[in-house]
Amino acid sequence: MIETIRTVGALRARVRAWRAEGQSIALVPTMGALHRGHLSLVTAGFTQADRVIATIFVNPTQFGPNEDFSRYPRQEEADAALLAQAGCSALFAPSVTEMYPEGFATTVSVAGVSDGLCGAARPGHFDGVATVVTKLLLQALPDVALFGEKDYQQLGVIERAARDLDIPVRIQGVPTVREADGLALSSRNRYLTPDDRAVAPALYRALTEVADGLTQGQAAETLCAHATADLHRAGFSSVDYLEVRDAETLAPADRFTGRRLRILAAARLGAARLIDNIGVE
Repeated sequence: MIETIRTVGALRARVRAWRAEGQSIALVPTMGALHRGHLSLVTAGFTQADRVIATIFVNPTQFGPNEDFSRYPRQEEADAALLAQAGCSALFAPSVTEMYPEGFATTVSVAGVSDGLCGAARPGHFDGVATVVTKLLLQALPDVALFGEKDYQQLGVIERAARDLDIPVRIQGVPTVREADGLALSSRNRYLTPDDRAVAPALYRALTEVADGLTQGQAAETLCAHATADLHRAGFSSVDYLEVRDAETLAPADRFTGRRLRILAAARLGAARLIDNIGVE
């Protein structure tokens, strides 16, 4: 059994007790429906700190009106068992009213890095992410917080918010965990039918083909256009974006000149919206 904490007061008391023992703290924020990718964050957390707290909170403010908030998978009992097996020190699983009490009226908005990509496809999404993660960081005040690189733009938003607001927490990205055929692990992969699942790895292949072309000196615009067409031919119903960006600033980039790049994509396949990205160095 893993200790499950429901209130901010109890979370702070637990952290305060560990601090009194001289222990360091890592935080792993999640929305639950855990998989090996999430558990890799817990494992990475123990390389950074003595204690690891995972959080499970399906955050309503980061879902749009036509998105999957009501059907997003919720399986706290199973998730808690997985966290216990991974050796996680505690689970913070607050209610919506605990996180957003009556009268809550504050939003954290991060300009620049949130523009375009998922910021354009999901208006308001990153305001919800930045607000809830800022709250979690301030509630726990860990030494380090770990986030998966699969949500690369989200990682950039959180890094910028923590830096700009002087939150004394180190933000650590952890590499994407993939299936053997390249598909990035995601809680939303369970929306895929067997036929969809057979098609899904085409997204990762498209990214790697763009990366190969960039290292050969080809232009990003042409490569991304070809990759987008390949995804449509493979069976994806739509491509929200497939773009090459600077890995640090997320500004658009056209060619690989030695500076690190990131190729990011989001595409819809059946009932799932899949996102993925890879680096070019």
